Amino acid sequence: MQTTIDNININYDFFKNENSDVLAVLLHGWGSNYKLFQGVMATMAEKFSVAALDMPGFGESQEPPEAWDVGQYTDFVIKFIEGFGFEKVILLGHSFGGRVIIKMLTQREIPFQAQKVILVDSAGIKPKKTFRQKLRQRVFKMGKGFLNFPPVKKLFPDALGNWRKKFGSADYNSASEVMKLSLIKTVNEDLTQSLPLIKTETLLVWGDKDDATPLSDGQTMEKLIPGSGLAVIKNAGHYSFLEQRYVFDKIIRSFLNING
Repeated sequence: MQTTIDNININYDFFKNENSDVLAVLLHGWGSNYKLFQGVMATMAEKFSVAALDMPGFGESQEPPEAWDVGQYTDFVIKFIEGFGFEKVILLGHSFGGRVIIKMLTQREIPFQAQKVILVDSAGIKPKKTFRQKLRQRVFKMGKGFLNFPPVKKLFPDALGNWRKKFGSADYNSASEVMKLSLIKTVNEDLTQSLPLIKTETLLVWGDKDDATPLSDGQTMEKLIPGSGLAVIKNAGHYSFLEQRYVFDKIIRSFLNING
């Protein structure tokens, strides 16, 4: 399905459950799209109406007109949800999607009631840099400064771009210029201090082998989010909902009281 919000064309999917007045909204991670949630959507659709979108700049949705931070993505998602007219909402977010949900529940006024939250291998806690990472960052900045020097830039016009690629992550290197700047804005925002402000019943689901948002992040969130619970899935990484689909399905069925 296609819709337009704030002049941005958005790709999304929606299933209407005539027996429910609750909308479950699924938010994907960075560099991903809503289609990875098809199995989760099918489970949730047994009890709720379900909506999922490709956020601006991902999947088949149009990029934002400029580099966005977490707050701008959050405001956009709120407008997307508001368009369905539901008063009761369940929120599930994977990785970056979880970051958006944390921002939404703690730093935004929302026109609906968030009844339950599921954060899956969620981003939101800015990791402490190791000595090696700090050294790598310092080397990058020194090289960037040298390659930005006008005579060097004139002689080697592609050198700075190649230098960035050498030090950039896969997500960064594969992104457009707008999305590269958006990535920088979003990953540098630490939402740790916001976690105690979450009042909605929250389930945390984590793969024990997640090396993108490590299990220690989930354990920190469990400590800081009042009344939250952490379900750890063994032998799963950052995409725990795909890598151990059967176990994940059992967990969310239990949390949301979905029979089956």
